[in-house]
Amino acid sequence: MARAVTPRRKALFTMIAWAIGLVIFFPILWTILTSFKTEAQAISDPPVFLFFDWTLENYSVVQERSNYMRFLWNSVIIAGGSTLLGVMIAVPAAWSMAFVPSTRTKDILLWMLSTKMLPAVGVLYPIYLIFIELGLLDTRTGLVIVLMLINLPIIVWMLYTYFKEIPGEILEAARMDGATLKEEILYVLTPMAIPGIASTVLLNFILAWNEAFWTLNLTAAKAAPLTAFIASYSSPEGLFYAKLSAASTMAIAPILILGWFSQKQLVRGLTFGAVK
Repeated sequence: MARAVTPRRKALFTMIAWAIGLVIFFPILWTILTSFKTEAQAISDPPVFLFFDWTLENYSVVQERSNYMRFLWNSVIIAGGSTLLGVMIAVPAAWSMAFVPSTRTKDILLWMLSTKMLPAVGVLYPIYLIFIELGLLDTRTGLVIVLMLINLPIIVWMLYTYFKEIPGEILEAARMDGATLKEEILYVLTPMAIPGIASTVLLNFILAWNEAFWTLNLTAAKAAPLTAFIASYSSPEGLFYAKLSAASTMAIAPILILGWFSQKQLVRGLTFGAVK
């Protein structure tokens, strides 16, 4: 029999959850605060938290030095394009594995997931050479393809998990009513799995937005996204912490806002099928 949660235990769990949340959020808060400090205040010892001379100078310098909107637009296209392309490929793949499984389906899924364990630097050189030959180096198209491929195992796994929660009898009934394979996927399966698909899209958009290794190694100037925008504030003369924090804040602000407004949909999708 389930143990009742007393008000005291509920309050304790709430306090623990808030404490964990604050610990996780503190580095982001510190970065935002540092972006409003001078360089001297940013490296002061002991560090200053709230009581300092707030300034917008770092944001002005960042905007004067870099074309922020160009980096932002590149990030939107690369993250959005790789996510959309990945979902278009993963939906039929996950449908096949969930509803028409073979004896090797689980092996294929495990193999796909195992590719995420491969160090990215291990395949950087061949991919770099391929991109040079195909003219994809420093292009948004090249990054869309690469980020789609590295995140595709996660997309397939998530969609496969969500699709497995949908009764196969519903799809069989659609076939009996004359639905084609395309209609079955588009008009029956997809609407029922919208929460799961939405959470998959959001999670993979965030992963693509935050990807740094491939964007720093496969771009120079034309297709550089916001991760390269942040890295540009590291120089041989040292790190300019206040300006670096301002650039980081400008880079993470769009994805933080997106995550804030879509958190309910994300949680709903991640728990899709958990409660019958």
